[in-house]
Amino acid sequence: MLGKVNAFLNWLDGFVWGVPLIVLILATGIFLTIRLRGIQFHKLGMACKYMFQNEEEGHGEVSSFAALCTALSATIGTGNIVGVATALVAGGAGALFWMWIAALFGMATKYAEGVLAIKYRTIDENGHVLGGPFYYIENGMGKNWRWLGKIFAFFGAGVGLLGIGTFTQVNGITAAAGNFFDANKEHVINLFGHDYSIAVVVTGIILTICVALVVLGGIQRIASVSSVIVPFMAVFYIIACIVILVLNASHIPAAFAEIIQSAFGLRAAAGGALGAVLIAMQKGIARGIFSNEAGLGSAPIAAAAAQTKEPARQGLVTMTGTFIDTIIVCTMTGLCIVLTGSHTVGLEGVAVTTRAFQMGLPVPAQFSAFLLMMCLIFFAFTTIIGWNYYGERCLEYLSNGSQKAVMAYRFLYILAIFIGPFMTVEAVWTIADIFNALMALPNLIALLALSGVVVAETKDYWTRILGDKLN
Repeated sequence: MLGKVNAFLNWLDGFVWGVPLIVLILATGIFLTIRLRGIQFHKLGMACKYMFQNEEEGHGEVSSFAALCTALSATIGTGNIVGVATALVAGGAGALFWMWIAALFGMATKYAEGVLAIKYRTIDENGHVLGGPFYYIENGMGKNWRWLGKIFAFFGAGVGLLGIGTFTQVNGITAAAGNFFDANKEHVINLFGHDYSIAVVVTGIILTICVALVVLGGIQRIASVSSVIVPFMAVFYIIACIVILVLNASHIPAAFAEIIQSAFGLRAAAGGALGAVLIAMQKGIARGIFSNEAGLGSAPIAAAAAQTKEPARQGLVTMTGTFIDTIIVCTMTGLCIVLTGSHTVGLEGVAVTTRAFQMGLPVPAQFSAFLLMMCLIFFAFTTIIGWNYYGERCLEYLSNGSQKAVMAYRFLYILAIFIGPFMTVEAVWTIADIFNALMALPNLIALLALSGVVVAETKDYWTRILGDKLN
């Protein structure tokens, strides 16, 4: 029975993440890049400066930096450590190249999401900010399109509860803890007819308690926790990766060569070259979207809460999330894996990245595994709490603001965290991919339909604030 379920999930995953959706995601990013004249390239410096310059005026519940950290908390997670490894194992080193391509064009997509989030958000009489794709679909495209906003909100709540927010993150955390504390599964307990390491079970319980303490505090507590953990752990992880790259600098040119050759099927036999390219594209783009969420529609939910009055300004801040997540963090992970060759020895998931750290860092293997485990735990933890916020906002839209429904969602979310360690790796990632695709479609439609609004807002900002034209 389980085999049939996995077979169906794999078929559905292949269907929704087929060529049409990959083309649509890339085409949307390319289209917005052209219409915005490559804004992600020539305004990146300004965007990075705005990250740390919070506005004094404007409505919102948190600062722009806190809103970005909330969005980054949801994106920098197991996708950067486990997801990259999974993509490289399944699609070869070339998958990393296609992650770069998806991210570079995805920055324009993320910019548009940030602009529309502020442009069409609503603020109720209590000062509570409501925003995201469902609001720019309804308020931007018109009431007749409210059904599309409902579809997005439904799948958004599902992604949080059954995809990115819970099972994948918890599975990554507990697997890392289990591999470190009880690699040979010498201390096990039987649950649900299967043997699980006690380290996995205990980690799951502790994680559930910590998540409950944060998510029950709402957006302010989520933002405050994210603003501390995300910058610290991102810098710590990047430094560890830089050490590996510096110590293995002589292998970096060969690693880049392997990435490029694999991306275009140059390492495959003639008859299998096209198939190798398609697999690398599919795995790279799917994992890239899973990691940076450009086009998915999640980031604008956090961006809408930012204290700002300028949609274009927040768009710039929002797009830096994709740059940090994929171009910096995922690249660091991917290079460490490729230059150590840990994706070619039959390992799976977090074990691939763990081996890369053990081979690359000049410290005992056990200590390297511990460092990676701690990074994974904190990254995944912030993703869990960030996606709880996204899911709540989606459910709030679906339920017309019912706080009882939101509270019920929180407890279901906590329950999902508790059972996450007992889900199989294959099923977990497949479910996450499927929900990603179904969530992305309504948002991509809205971004294309409202692209003219994004361009107009951008031109107005350059002219009015910067005395410049969009160029």
